[in-house]
Amino acid sequence: MSATAAAVEKPAKRAPAPKGAGPFSAFERMVAWRYLRTKRKETVVSVIAIISFIGIMLGVATLITVMAVMNGFRAELLTRILGINGHLIVQPLDSPLEDYEAIAGRINGVTGVKYAIPLVDGQVLASGNAGPGTGALVRGIRGGDLGKVTLVANNIKQGNIVGFDTSEGVAIGTRMAQNLGLQLGDMLTLVSPDGDVTPLGTTPRVKAYPVTAIFEVGMSEYDASVIYMPLAEAQLYFNMEGRAQTIEVFVDNPDAVDMLFKPIEDAAQRPIMLTDWRQRNQTFFSALQVERNVMFMILTMIVLVAALNIISGLIMLVKDKGRDIAVLRTIGASRGAVMRIFMMTGAAIGVTGTLAGVALGVAICLNVERIREFFSWLTSTTLFNPELYFLSQLPARMDVRETVSVVLMALGLSFLATLFPAWRAAKLDPVEALRYE
Repeated sequence: MSATAAAVEKPAKRAPAPKGAGPFSAFERMVAWRYLRTKRKETVVSVIAIISFIGIMLGVATLITVMAVMNGFRAELLTRILGINGHLIVQPLDSPLEDYEAIAGRINGVTGVKYAIPLVDGQVLASGNAGPGTGALVRGIRGGDLGKVTLVANNIKQGNIVGFDTSEGVAIGTRMAQNLGLQLGDMLTLVSPDGDVTPLGTTPRVKAYPVTAIFEVGMSEYDASVIYMPLAEAQLYFNMEGRAQTIEVFVDNPDAVDMLFKPIEDAAQRPIMLTDWRQRNQTFFSALQVERNVMFMILTMIVLVAALNIISGLIMLVKDKGRDIAVLRTIGASRGAVMRIFMMTGAAIGVTGTLAGVALGVAICLNVERIREFFSWLTSTTLFNPELYFLSQLPARMDVRETVSVVLMALGLSFLATLFPAWRAAKLDPVEALRYE
């Protein structure tokens, strides 16, 4: 074989691609950046880009803030509800709880149980030095057990619960004290419909107790309506001498309370009925979850509208840059390069808007209570009234996974918004674009 034939059969080497000419190269990024810059004759396109940026920023910030506030609501309400009420309620089935001390002792020995508290509950009408009487829930509890309810014991504003069993007094919330004009040492009058039985019928029981402690748990419903009374006094007042009405069980992990049903039933050594905190508050927390999901769907529409602005802005940019696209195509730019240029142009708006929205949302969440106080002062009104919303402060608790999902959703919508305009730019025929130039 001749040298010439060998040279013919030998495959020719491809010429190396120009440096920086690959996908998302410096050239493509430079062109995309130039399209983002403002020129006088492109004012309309620039305004649409700014509106898209602001829309995505506000949408992401609003979504993060609302989700954080909803999470804060649930966490705070859950903390306060479970801080006052037991995670499991033990009720007798066949006979009264006369052996409540022994049952509580055995339940305390179950692994996973923090403590078991015997209680006597009853509805009363409470009245003080001012204002009309108000309905209240009396909870008869031993002094040592009240000290274990840290949400109350650690938030005593006036007085103390030392010697609570022998004080013959009661502990009330700050809002009840304000509504009834009561201070430490004043007498609180309680009226119960379940009084003494006489030949003329049942007469209401009326008795006054000194206020020995005033607490504030931060949940207006409890601060305004719950009265703690020594267990022995409550047994006398409600005609339940030597008995308890229920035993409330506090556990280490409220979410795994199902695992403790069988051990607690075995420890009780008698027929009992168990009710957990989820069954008692199912409607309330289900409504919160539904509201949270609906708010997420509604606020996502804000980001979607901003993404549609990106589409309109890029379509106008493609129309305005038709001659530039044709020139790029004639000097060797591929359809893919043109498509990537416009995708980067639109994605830049979405990415910067999303990052700015995350920064704004985090700033709002960290200062949400100060913002509420400022607007309350500015409008001279009470925003977030504790009487309506149960909590005395506006809570916000950010969830990392939820925030990441919001960011990914915003970036995804922004990216999808660039596909159609970029595809139209890539399909543009350079001959048609230059024909009338």
